Amino acid sequence: MAKSEFDVVVLGGGVGGYSAAIRASQLGLKTALVETARLGGICLNWGCIPSKSLLKAAEVMHMMKKSKEFGITTSGVEFDFAAVVKRSRDVADKSEKGVQYLMKKNKITNITGYGKLKKHAGGTLIEVYNGDKLTEELVAKHTIVATGSRARSFPGMDVDGKRVLSFMEGIVLDKQPESVTIIGAGAIGMEFAYFWNAFGAKVTVVEMLDQPLPMEDKEMSDVVGREYRKMGINVMTGTKVESIKVEKTAPNSKTEKVITKVSGKNNAEIESDIALVAVGFAGNVEGFGLEELGVNVERGFIKVDSDYKTNVAGVYAIGDVNGPPWLAHVAAAEGINCAEKIAGHHVPDVDYNCIPAVTFCQPQVASVGMTEKKAKELGYEVKVGKFPFSASGKARAVGETAGLVKLIFDAKYGELLGAHICGNEASELIAEITLGKSLEATYEQIVRTVHAHPTLAEAIMEAAADAYGEAINI
Repeated sequence: MAKSEFDVVVLGGGVGGYSAAIRASQLGLKTALVETARLGGICLNWGCIPSKSLLKAAEVMHMMKKSKEFGITTSGVEFDFAAVVKRSRDVADKSEKGVQYLMKKNKITNITGYGKLKKHAGGTLIEVYNGDKLTEELVAKHTIVATGSRARSFPGMDVDGKRVLSFMEGIVLDKQPESVTIIGAGAIGMEFAYFWNAFGAKVTVVEMLDQPLPMEDKEMSDVVGREYRKMGINVMTGTKVESIKVEKTAPNSKTEKVITKVSGKNNAEIESDIALVAVGFAGNVEGFGLEELGVNVERGFIKVDSDYKTNVAGVYAIGDVNGPPWLAHVAAAEGINCAEKIAGHHVPDVDYNCIPAVTFCQPQVASVGMTEKKAKELGYEVKVGKFPFSASGKARAVGETAGLVKLIFDAKYGELLGAHICGNEASELIAEITLGKSLEATYEQIVRTVHAHPTLAEAIMEAAADAYGEAINI
């Protein structure tokens, strides 16, 4: 079999992988991408994109329920849960076709199959298999591993895909559960909680740590916890899952239930139709030749340096497979940065202090940089500014007043250290602050930037002013 030679071969067609391939091709490198299934990876097909379609449907349901506040009376509101899920699949399908087009536009050789890495004198040999059949052999001067991650589970909470689900099964579940227990109050768990609750499910969220969204500033988490409880979602913090068991509702019954035994602040056995396990991710590092190549893998993730190089010459790893943060936009940034460095460009490293994180529940939560607690632990003297959306004319006008903007500044120089937003459109508002932080903006530069009125973004300006006692509207 003739071997095809490439400057760059990317293993994995998720957001990180296809971004790396496109940038490499743009820079004049002969590039191939190997993917076993659909382009776009977990994010486009099973995560970020279809979940936002589901969450939008949940927002519409919530808006319908409170339409009377806007002088609009509705009655007999019905929903077709299967149609809600189908729309999300259609959105994912259309997005995947968009990535296919990008492969053709950028003249990237797109190969469907399972790639296995082997040593080769000219770089790395990638054998591509369709089932057990070897279909192609590629030789790459540079190989970028972008194989992503999968849902993680712990002993006692094994996923069966029917009653005990990971996000993969949850995202395509087309029958609304009457009750659900969600293990883990991170972004995935809290987003599913909001979605299922909007359509009438009884939802319990179990979190081992002392706050929902434990990676976020506590004030933001407290707002979300309070709003969830208003919706009827039971959020149990400081609570550990001891076991999850599937049992029949009666000795000879075909109907099953899930029993989740918990301990800690709450000692109980929670009964539900299904359980969702959302407790993190494990890297996809098995079965494609890393061990044979001698690539260092630590705690289930590929170890890399600041240029995404592994210990094996010519082999790189980007995205979830090299460890947290497990975010699609991080994978894309790493893929682009890696391709540019392979091409010999002198570009700065990805700044991990300027990575925004977003949870797309309602109210949304978004953050970048340090929490107040972390800044103080690192020895900073800080000034903290806050502006509640209840004081925002735009927030009152649209009926979304829950939450606040919180900014943390270095008291000595006025530099922005961290920003936290909980509220309507937080996912969009965080972009302004991320740009400001990347440019080392000070409080004065934020305050002196004229913000359009009336907008939610004014809350950012007001929070910056509040840190120095200059707020106008609070």
